[in-house]
Amino acid sequence: MKLHLVFILFICSCIACMKDDEKIINTDPDTKNGLTYLALGDSYTIGESVTEAERWPVLFSKTISANGLKIAQPDIIAKTGWTTANLLSNISAVNSEKPYDLVSLLIGVNNQYQNLGLQQYRSEFVKLLQKSISFAGGKNNRVFVLSIPDWGSTPAGSSGRELIGKEIDQYNEVAKEECAKAKILFIDITPTSKKALTDISLVATDGLHYSGKMHQLWVDEASPEVKKLF
Repeated sequence: MKLHLVFILFICSCIACMKDDEKIINTDPDTKNGLTYLALGDSYTIGESVTEAERWPVLFSKTISANGLKIAQPDIIAKTGWTTANLLSNISAVNSEKPYDLVSLLIGVNNQYQNLGLQQYRSEFVKLLQKSISFAGGKNNRVFVLSIPDWGSTPAGSSGRELIGKEIDQYNEVAKEECAKAKILFIDITPTSKKALTDISLVATDGLHYSGKMHQLWVDEASPEVKKLF
């Protein structure tokens, strides 16, 4: 029954992928509102099952701006269900001739779920890091990566929790290694995602993704580290 629930939830997520409003590109040329910021990712970045205001990139801009580093509302390129390959094929809309002041990347959970393998993930993740650096005007110190949350900590992942956690850790190790090679800030939010095991308020209503409260916890971890880049 639990496996059936997971299957249904992921099918719903795939259906949600077809909605045009889930790939958001907010193009605001008015940079006086703060440093420009591009967020790349999948359902966690687009904020599946939370409001627009609760998406972590939106909360990040708000939080870090309130703490001395003014950042404009983010441009977001992300969609529920996207793998590294999907993200790579959908970032052509970014105008690389106008560099962003800051770029974030959070991607890989769907690679893990679809069992696409670590070798493919590494190859495509490296390309995404290179693209991210390009979008940041060639500055690797203006790019940061968040680790993949452990969806095994949600009710939907309860039946395969141990295996999911093990595989997520493997994907995150690849991301961490490649970030180190590229001298890009890697922020490990995976332990925080596991707090959902004992606090259901950190889980979204779909039982699979995370609530706005969890998104804020990720922001609270990332903001102090990102500020050090400036």
